Amino acid sequence: MTRERLTGAARAALGGGRRLESVERLAGGSRKGVYRLTMDDLTTAVAYVWEESENYWPTAEADGDLTDVFSPGVGLDLFEAAHLRLEALGLRVPEVYLVDRNRTHHPADLAVVEDFPGENLMTLLHRDPHAAEPTMARLAEAMAAMRGHRAPSFGKVALIDRGGSSRAESCENAAHDFAMACLAEAASRDRRIADARDRLEALLRELAAAVRPRAAYSVVHGELGLDHVLVDPDGNPVLIDIEDLMYFDVEWEHAFLRLRHAEEHHRRLAVEGLDEDRLALYTLTQRLSLTAGPLRLLEGDFPDRDFMRSIAEHHLTAALALVADG
Repeated sequence: MTRERLTGAARAALGGGRRLESVERLAGGSRKGVYRLTMDDLTTAVAYVWEESENYWPTAEADGDLTDVFSPGVGLDLFEAAHLRLEALGLRVPEVYLVDRNRTHHPADLAVVEDFPGENLMTLLHRDPHAAEPTMARLAEAMAAMRGHRAPSFGKVALIDRGGSSRAESCENAAHDFAMACLAEAASRDRRIADARDRLEALLRELAAAVRPRAAYSVVHGELGLDHVLVDPDGNPVLIDIEDLMYFDVEWEHAFLRLRHAEEHHRRLAVEGLDEDRLALYTLTQRLSLTAGPLRLLEGDFPDRDFMRSIAEHHLTAALALVADG
């Protein structure tokens, strides 16, 4: 993304006689472009660009289907709906300086938001656990606010908040169907998964059957790793990568935290009273998703290939261990 292509958006967002000095692509985005804009007075902001060329993922059947809670969260509409919901709950999210859906400044949907150029919370926690403690405590409070909110039904925030409804009958049914689809996709790309497919399908049916009905839907980030939490100058946690925000079982969030972080880290955010049956189903579902997704991503031109391959291998191995003989 050249400086010339973002000059108009930077000027409209930050103005004040400033001139765009540089554009730096930030690591981590796989579905949108994320760029730091630095002005000539060192003021900075971040541009999100939802352009087809910025999306490394090969197309999939569920793309764009908001009634599928697990369809990929892509686009300005999802970002705005999630941002509005989290702000309403009192959570810290980047301030939005500019939204350009009419493509006045760029030939794709674009938003310019507040920048937090320091460490994310995961990096800070590893470097200085003591310094990270206040932010971790505030993140636990933020998650309590998300957990305490009750939605009328489950699904993507962008869908439910405008009166829509999801296609599946329940959270657990949606997860089971998603897991089966991920299993089929992974089996088509890896012989080891294919050989264990029948056993994994049987385990998924068993785990889903053990889940008791429940209708209490909280706000769930979906991929709340600590690398998706920035830290503002006052030590407050700032949630980013929010397009997959949904109303769902809170166990989905904590299953991801357990998979993503070592026990000594995720336990700071642990809560009592979680449904272990749901955790078991959602953990395997996410294992299969984190196998199938990276394997599909590797069929495109995603740059950090070794990292993505390691994610797939890690979760593939863990899933197979659940149905290993003996």
